[in-house]
Amino acid sequence: MHRHSSRRAVLAVLAASLAIAAPAAVLAKQPAGCTSGSALVFMPNPLVSSGNPDLTDQKDRDYDALNNERFAVTLTGLDGSGYLHGTWATVVSETGEPAYGGANCVFEYTRHDDRFEQVMAYYWVTRSQEYTHSLGFDGSDWPLINGDQQRVRINQLGADNSFATDHPRDELRFGKGGVDDAEDAEVILHELGHQIHFSQSADWFSSVEAGSISEGFGDYWAATVVEWALAEAGLPASTDPECIMDWDATSYTPPGPEHCLRRLDRDLVYPTDLTGRVHRDGQIWSHALWNLRGAIGATHADTTILLAQFGWTGTTMPDLAGLIVDQVDAQYGAGEAALAVAAFTERGIVPTP
Repeated sequence: MHRHSSRRAVLAVLAASLAIAAPAAVLAKQPAGCTSGSALVFMPNPLVSSGNPDLTDQKDRDYDALNNERFAVTLTGLDGSGYLHGTWATVVSETGEPAYGGANCVFEYTRHDDRFEQVMAYYWVTRSQEYTHSLGFDGSDWPLINGDQQRVRINQLGADNSFATDHPRDELRFGKGGVDDAEDAEVILHELGHQIHFSQSADWFSSVEAGSISEGFGDYWAATVVEWALAEAGLPASTDPECIMDWDATSYTPPGPEHCLRRLDRDLVYPTDLTGRVHRDGQIWSHALWNLRGAIGATHADTTILLAQFGWTGTTMPDLAGLIVDQVDAQYGAGEAALAVAAFTERGIVPTP
């Protein structure tokens, strides 16, 4: 979750209560046959792409400055139904009309339309899976990660919050209030970070500290996937990639040059700054991962972080950091392993040699 701690029992009840039957009008439309489509999305959000911190939600209103920050992209992996159902993501319910691409599978909406958020979720969940495949987690060299089709519910919550759950099934749920959460790709990717952990270990959330690690990893995952996706699209990198979920945060941060829900470079150290509040403590972990990325590069950092997480039993930051260092050593050698140690030592997670 990007604001509140998850409670699995509550999520199980919510999952049952949010089951919504498809409207008759949906069932009447004919399959389009498309396996790819065209769409307009934020890359990753209008504050990052425009560089303008003064953009605001204005009660979900369309206006030119926001419409102009939509980018043309290709949606991949569609199942031919004409709806946003595909290999890695499927939109299963929503407050308004389900996005339907027609005969040519065109999904172009403005952000006032809830279908825009459906497209955002489908696109960014799919891009995350394509990124893990590019690292080698494709079921051949290394196992698939989060390799099932991700269910996405848009605007099911009146509260300004979103969360991931694996009970009774994997599902991402995005709320509204202020900026609708699925308008910000970094919110989508943060929640998907939790799903990655669900898929890698049944015992991940065995301690508060493990929950903090998951929150920190979600923030880090949002930043690293966004940077990869922008580069793949030939777009400029963010000028402040350490600032996470800034579009979402505009609804409850004061006017000014910065709107960050959290940052990847807060000066917090382990264990002195631990508080038991998972979102705050997670910034210790996300800073260390960002250090690692800077030291050995995104590909090596993300590969070894993901490898180390398989089967982890939810203990402490030093424990998981040690597993990551071991993976860096095994995959890339002692020189990079020393850099990895330094990245975690700088945050107090690994003791100074």
